[in-house]
Amino acid sequence: MSPPRRLAVLCSHLRPDGAEPPAENERPAGQKTVISTSPCGDDGRGAAAGRVGDREAESCVFCRIIRDEAPAFKLYEDDVCVCILDSHPLALGHSLIIPKCHFSSMEVTPPHVIAAMCSKVPFLSNAIMKATDCDAFNLVVNNGEAAGQVIFHTHFHIIPRRSGDKLWPTESFRRSSIEPNETSSLISCIKKQLDSSED
Repeated sequence: MSPPRRLAVLCSHLRPDGAEPPAENERPAGQKTVISTSPCGDDGRGAAAGRVGDREAESCVFCRIIRDEAPAFKLYEDDVCVCILDSHPLALGHSLIIPKCHFSSMEVTPPHVIAAMCSKVPFLSNAIMKATDCDAFNLVVNNGEAAGQVIFHTHFHIIPRRSGDKLWPTESFRRSSIEPNETSSLISCIKKQLDSSED
């Protein structure tokens, strides 16, 4: 697929209403192109863009894979993300979708990057499930150390599943019902946070 066609396909995922991205001279001052090459790449613009420090990009294994400085089994690559096989898989076909730009966590990853990554999940997971003869998959994001994040570069896990594979011991746990009294204060607190983040 040609670069302009690939950009058009990606933009269609990011702008489902079909609106074309504004031309360079129509954008507000300082606004960059929505889709760009990786600041983790050879051009070294990452630190200047404020996304990642030189040392962090140099030591990040995913950035090194993106720059072709570290080995990986690449399944897919476009202008925004790359999909590789996990080097320590939980199941055959366990893969990672990684943005080419270095962002240490979901909360600092721009929505358009997350949208581009998410738009590839059906395409990639379908191919992975067919190749591994699985009928399901988990889409997992370990965001933060307490959640099990080991490499601090945003990424999604696609983990192929089979019925009865017992991959997660917690799947057999009985879950308790939600408590209405506790829930109302939690809902209020979350809504308050959402309202304050819109400002």
